[in-house]
Amino acid sequence: MFIRQAKKSDASRIAEMIVTNYRKNFFPIFKNEEFYFTELNVIDVAKEYINDEEVLRNTYVYDDGAVKGVIRLNKNEIVKLYVEPHFQGEKIGTKLLNFAISDKAASWLWVLEQNERGIMFYKKNGFEFTGETMVEDEWIPLKKMAISCL
Repeated sequence: MFIRQAKKSDASRIAEMIVTNYRKNFFPIFKNEEFYFTELNVIDVAKEYINDEEVLRNTYVYDDGAVKGVIRLNKNEIVKLYVEPHFQGEKIGTKLLNFAISDKAASWLWVLEQNERGIMFYKKNGFEFTGETMVEDEWIPLKKMAISCL
């Protein structure tokens, strides 16, 4: 398997994937140029992984010679899961998700209400809506999904 714990030297690559995915997936929904193309940047996101040992300790990457995907956990919550857009569709996200579930006991996450692609991905991988909702940053609607009992 190509999944390993992230290292500080992965921070810029992790940040690049996160920023790219945020812009690709969420800018079309929110249309907030100030945030997505000014505030959100690789340097600041990378600092989060370099400066916070706990964040780094709970982050895993898919690395087959190039880091192509990332998953970050907080206990049994999946906090982030992103795959480099050029490699999406190659089951990297599924491998990261399965690793988090089977090896790290991850079982739930918050998903953006309008993230249809993400919702379909999680449903395909055994997650269901719990009925719980939350509003992040006073205006971002999220829905909780959890692994369904088999």
